[in-house]
Amino acid sequence: MPARQSDSTPRRAARPAPAAADMTGATVPVDELTLLPVQRQTLTSMTVDAIRERILRGRYPEGKPLRQDKIGVELGVSRIPVREALRQLEAEGLVTFNPHRGAVVSVLSLKQIGELYELRADIECDLLRRAIPNMAQEDHTRAQEVLDSYEQAFRSGQVAVWGALNWKFHSTLYAPADRALTMSIVHRLHHHSDRYSRMQLALTHGESRARSEHRAIAAAAKKKDISKAVRLLREHILGAGRALVTFLETERVQQANESRAAGRRGGKGEE
Repeated sequence: MPARQSDSTPRRAARPAPAAADMTGATVPVDELTLLPVQRQTLTSMTVDAIRERILRGRYPEGKPLRQDKIGVELGVSRIPVREALRQLEAEGLVTFNPHRGAVVSVLSLKQIGELYELRADIECDLLRRAIPNMAQEDHTRAQEVLDSYEQAFRSGQVAVWGALNWKFHSTLYAPADRALTMSIVHRLHHHSDRYSRMQLALTHGESRARSEHRAIAAAAKKKDISKAVRLLREHILGAGRALVTFLETERVQQANESRAAGRRGGKGEE
């Protein structure tokens, strides 16, 4: 079955993908579609979205065990859709199955996070380079509208929507390249970085830099200045990656120190 672009990716005349296509890559014979438990498929899709959002918001922090029965109670569903959802999130890289601990929220090392942003820079710059010659006025108008919403979300402190609006802006710029497979890969990379970048922006107030850089990239794209737009995009992505690694390095050292201090206090209490 041909790959479909994600619903969240702005495309001219785009049609929503069917629910089943979002949950499994398996090809199902047409005569068997009537036998599929459609309600269960929809429930699984909703469960995937709910767990994914909890991971991206940091409600389920990195390394946290994901107990199927507990999540089922929290979401009001049985263990079956939870199990299927966790397997799908494993494919997205947000969940890891450990032989001894079961499903846990994936932890990215600082080296992996740096690699992730380098991949994003390479792939997204290629997409933008291909997209700019095909951009119409409606694409530029849509990008400006997204940036207006993004900046309003920053001003009002709506951390939960920052990641979605950031992806909407970037994907609006890349959509005219008409590279659906590449877009799906980039969307997955954004999922990986989103949970970290939201936390960084919220705690370090880096939104001012993000706003100005987004505006500069959009302006260069509107002028059809491919070289400048691509350069600004690369600097934007790699700069965000470096800032994030520096932030997480400090955070993880602080957490380790606090954990050791708590252990020492606990040991003294037992004496």
